[in-house]
Amino acid sequence: MISVQPAKLEGYGVRLEPLSREHEQGLSEAAQDGKLWELFFTSVPEPAKAAKYIDDALEGQKKGDMLPWAVRDIKSGAIVGSTRYHDIIPAADRVEIGYTWYAQRCQRTHVNTACKLLLFTYGFEKLKCKVIGLRTDNFNFRSQRAIEALGAKKDGVIRHHWPRRDGSIRDTVMYSVLRDEWPAVRKHLELRLKRNESN
Repeated sequence: MISVQPAKLEGYGVRLEPLSREHEQGLSEAAQDGKLWELFFTSVPEPAKAAKYIDDALEGQKKGDMLPWAVRDIKSGAIVGSTRYHDIIPAADRVEIGYTWYAQRCQRTHVNTACKLLLFTYGFEKLKCKVIGLRTDNFNFRSQRAIEALGAKKDGVIRHHWPRRDGSIRDTVMYSVLRDEWPAVRKHLELRLKRNESN
């Protein structure tokens, strides 16, 4: 049975720091880059609500449901987004990666691939997860393409699953990577990062 504890994860130009109130200003500034909170299908906080976003994530951590991180770009030193494990099920050796967002300037860069590689590595190799899930809104086509590009398998769609910030109810697209699929996914992610470095 897995035991999920906060940890600093670093590599490939990014650092995942256990989320704290010290990240409030950085998250607020990252959210303003692209006005990301205006996207109805995301969980990005409004800049003035970054503190509540952090408090809610830490409450989930206290309950054992979540493990949140702030994402720091090592080169610039700036906080550029957030991600977390959620829906943690120790008895099933399962976590999900989600609540992931990045400042607009970091989208379609190495940042997402780097963060996912760190999270998968920690989940499969340190925590000994048997499966790591991912999910996204059925209208978040960019996220779906990004998840599929990681090598995750589509499990299906949960219809009428979760309320959006605008009050509508989303269908949720579910994906996963099993432990025996991890070596191939890891190789794929490492190759993607090497290609990014050479460009």
